[in-house]
Amino acid sequence: MELILAEKPSAARNFAKALGGKTGNYAGTEYKITNLRGHVMGLLPPDKQVPTEKVEFYKSWDLENLPWNLNDFTWKKGILSGCKDIISGLKDELKEADCVVIATDVDPSGEGELLAWEALEKCGWRGPTKRMYFADEAPASVQKAFRERKTLPSMDKDGDYVKAVVRERWDLASMQFTRAATLVARKKGFRTVVRQGRLKSVMVKLTGDQLKAYNEYVRKPFYEARFKDENGNIFARKTDDPEDIRFDSPDQVDLSQLHDSAVVEDSRGKKHTAPGKLLDLAGLSAILAKQGFKPANVLKTYQEMYENQIVSYPRTEDKEVTPEQFGELLPLVDKIASVVGVDTSLLSHRAARKTHVKEGGAHGANRPGINVPESLAELENGYGKIGSAIYSVLAKNYLAMLAEDYEYELIKGHVRDFPEYVGQTQIPIKPGFKAIFDSDSSSTEKSEGEEAENACEFGKVASPYVHEGANKRPQKPTMKWLTKKLEKYNVGTGATRTSTLAEITANEERALMKENKGALTMTKCGEVSYALLANCQIASPEVTEKLFESMNEVGRFSRKPSDVINTVTDMVVHDMKAMQDNIGAMDGMKLGDGNAIVIGKCPKCGKDLYATKNQFRCAGVHFKKTGEKDGKAVFAQDGTCDFSIYRFVGPKDKPKKLTDKNGREIAEKGKTSLIKGIKKKSGDGTYDAYLTLNRETWSLDMQFPEFKEKKHKG
Repeated sequence: MELILAEKPSAARNFAKALGGKTGNYAGTEYKITNLRGHVMGLLPPDKQVPTEKVEFYKSWDLENLPWNLNDFTWKKGILSGCKDIISGLKDELKEADCVVIATDVDPSGEGELLAWEALEKCGWRGPTKRMYFADEAPASVQKAFRERKTLPSMDKDGDYVKAVVRERWDLASMQFTRAATLVARKKGFRTVVRQGRLKSVMVKLTGDQLKAYNEYVRKPFYEARFKDENGNIFARKTDDPEDIRFDSPDQVDLSQLHDSAVVEDSRGKKHTAPGKLLDLAGLSAILAKQGFKPANVLKTYQEMYENQIVSYPRTEDKEVTPEQFGELLPLVDKIASVVGVDTSLLSHRAARKTHVKEGGAHGANRPGINVPESLAELENGYGKIGSAIYSVLAKNYLAMLAEDYEYELIKGHVRDFPEYVGQTQIPIKPGFKAIFDSDSSSTEKSEGEEAENACEFGKVASPYVHEGANKRPQKPTMKWLTKKLEKYNVGTGATRTSTLAEITANEERALMKENKGALTMTKCGEVSYALLANCQIASPEVTEKLFESMNEVGRFSRKPSDVINTVTDMVVHDMKAMQDNIGAMDGMKLGDGNAIVIGKCPKCGKDLYATKNQFRCAGVHFKKTGEKDGKAVFAQDGTCDFSIYRFVGPKDKPKKLTDKNGREIAEKGKTSLIKGIKKKSGDGTYDAYLTLNRETWSLDMQFPEFKEKKHKG
């Protein structure tokens, strides 16, 4: 009996539908289907990876303990919370199996292989193992994948698994970047953990750079002579250096040598444009963000719709579909068009386009699934408004490639008496695919200062005028803009970009960015992260692109895994120095926890001592959320030092606040100068006292000044 191991219960149900039941015989092979629930194993924290004598070293958050020595790591894994029953059940299933067929998701990163092999290894499986490679969970795809399942020689010879292991270990080791950024930020009093990572940091750096360029933009107008005809078409000179014909004020533009003149048409020709590319999940999410749908909800809902075969596999790298996938959907396009309100007469190009349909893909680009809903209302009832929005955009994008090309006439001409002034116009002839959906225009946004194109026939006469233009303002960062940037460097799949963006824009204290209807801005934590990332390799899209490629090389067995994992160490050394060099960029930033500053060294452990709004607190003190009570978060100390002193003395209604100088005195001398005017709890009068540090309880005691009797003459 061959045991088919699916990634999750929904996949197991779809496999059972395709093969004829949870157990049975298909194509002459007896099988049984079981499933995991995603990852059931995970790498243990760094302090659990090392010998006992080094545990405290790896627990400690201290810059002096970075970079880690990865040779200390055993790369141990543990069963994730709530997954013991899954491992136990799989062990029982394996007792009756002659062969295991891995049927987890075929993810470009190798994630499917990783979560399957790690579970099998935990169960002690050493028998024959095969792999089902499927484009989606539709019956035909599952049946084909089962018939064509491939034999895997062993776990360590499965390139997808080896690649995924390297990525997983690299990511664990990359926790050092977060520790480094957090510790450097604490020197300036910023208390929140500053998350860094191979995709997070790239997103923050790209967005931060663009926000800076956008906010620092200064409009610089220029003036030049141009002609305009009665239909609004503009004729301008073309030069190698536009500054040669531009002036700083309109008074400097001399129109005295120019006059009205006839427009001469030089050429006229038909042109056409093919439909734009199919969207990936990040592109889809960016479009839906303008409608107010958050990336996390798009990802979650899309996954649910995929499990019901309403849409295709989410985590794909493919930009085209295969001929088989194209053929599978072709009989359904009229029904799909009816659901999203597209006129089927527009779908007259039903032959496969070479630009969109190619051999060699796996899952194929994101597209509608084989289960076509009856209406958008049905989707809204099942998945909410976001479900109907996802399907509407995805379906129209796919259907657009079945429409004709967009056709237009390109007309070029010049001003007769001043031939150096030239212009052109585009006259639409047939809207073609643009009547359905234009993915190119949907994925780009015009910047301020960008000149609009005209779409009118040339007039008869053009008149000179002083044209006012300006330098183009940099694009304001949006999800669409960021998606295009990440695509340029081939960083992550559309689903990975979407999930990472969802993570770093989550509404929490550690969020790095805010997303509002597609527009991106920085949180306070994001501003700190960005300030520290200048010249850091972890934030470089070029470095990240090379890292992804090196991981692929490991999967092809053309590079050693250790070579790639060890690149973390060199990057940490480089980036720690860069972050420390960048700390000055945080000067003047309001950092949430008051304007916390370093006032000395902790008398208990020697780390930096901060003066915050309410405390004198060691840099080793930090907190983690442990739960909620009465709707409010509950935090507990989770640091290497617990030294903190409340900086108020006296009654709660009228306390006396200790100064930063008092904090320094406590740190350096263990005693403050005389604190005058402390209110009595009774409310009647005040008193003066010194505050002394009790080195047993690490709290403050009061010491009153000695009373001295006044001497009188006589």
